[in-house]
Amino acid sequence: MTVTGAAIGLDLGGTKIAAALVAPNGTVLARHTRATPAADGPDAVLDALAAAARSVDGDTGPGVGVLGVAAAGVIDPVTGTVTSATDSIRGWAGTALAAGLAARTGLPVACDNDVRATAAPELAAAGAGASLVYMAIGTGVGGAVAVGGRMVHGTAGIAGHLGHVPSPEAAGLPCTCGGTGHLEAVASGPGIAALYGRLTGLPVDRLETVAERAASGEEPTVRAIVTGAVAAGRILGGLANTLGPDRVVVGGGVPHIGPLYWDALTEAFAAELMPPLARLRPSRPLFGADAAVIGAARLPTHVPLHAPPPS
Repeated sequence: MTVTGAAIGLDLGGTKIAAALVAPNGTVLARHTRATPAADGPDAVLDALAAAARSVDGDTGPGVGVLGVAAAGVIDPVTGTVTSATDSIRGWAGTALAAGLAARTGLPVACDNDVRATAAPELAAAGAGASLVYMAIGTGVGGAVAVGGRMVHGTAGIAGHLGHVPSPEAAGLPCTCGGTGHLEAVASGPGIAALYGRLTGLPVDRLETVAERAASGEEPTVRAIVTGAVAAGRILGGLANTLGPDRVVVGGGVPHIGPLYWDALTEAFAAELMPPLARLRPSRPLFGADAAVIGAARLPTHVPLHAPPPS
C-alpha cells in the first residue's frame, strides 16, 4: 500500500523498545524508548509496545494510519505471528504479534523480523531491482536477503537467518537454536568471547575485554577475533556466489571492535568470490541508529497489514 501520512515504527529487542513517528520521506519526527518487560511474558510486551506507540503519536492528530513493528525472533509477516524465538523474551514464540498490537492500538499493523526491517532502507538505497545480503553480528548473528528488489521471507518467515548456516570454524559447538556447528556459535560477540575462554582457560563475559587485549597483540585474543571474522566472511562470500548481490552489508556491534575484525572478514570474503564478483566487498550500513524504526515504519508498504478487530 501507499503510506500517505506519518507512520509509527517500533523496534522490539530483548532489552529495549524503540519507537518513532516517521514521515513518508523517512524523517523521524518523534522518538521514544523504554525497557522491554522480557521476563513478564508476551502480553506485557504487547502492552509495552502499544504504550510506546502512543508515546510518539500523542500530538500528531489523525495523520497516523498505520504501524509497523520490527521484532526479535522468527516473524511471519503473512500470519503476523512469532513462529520461533529464543528465551530472550519469555514465551515469545507463538505470539500473535500483529493481531495483539492492532487490538491494543486500533491501527492496522505490519510486522517483520528486526534485521529484515533494518535492511530495508539499505535495499532501497541500492536502487530499484537490487539484490542485497545483510548480516547483523552482535549478541547473535542475524541477516536478511533480498533478490531483485524484494526481501525474501521464506516459509514461516525463516529466510535470512544467516547465523544458523553451518560453519567449519564452529564444528561441534552448541548453538542458541539448539543445533550445533552454526556460524553464530563462533562469530557472534558471545561466541568470540567463549572461544577466547576455550583457548586460555580464562573465561570473559564481554567482547570488549577481548578486543582490548587484542589491541596489545595478545595472541589468543587475536586468534579468537580473527576466527570469528573469517567464519563470517567465508559464509558471506559463499552467499555472494549464490545470489550475485549488488551490495553486501555487515552491521551490528561486533564489526565496530576494530580493524582487526573488519580486515579479517573482508579478506576471507574476497577469497571466496568467483571472478565476476572479484570487486565486490562488504560495506558498513548507510543508516545509523534509526534504521530499524525507519524500516519498521516502511513495512506497511510491502508486507501484509493486519486490521484491528471491529469496534
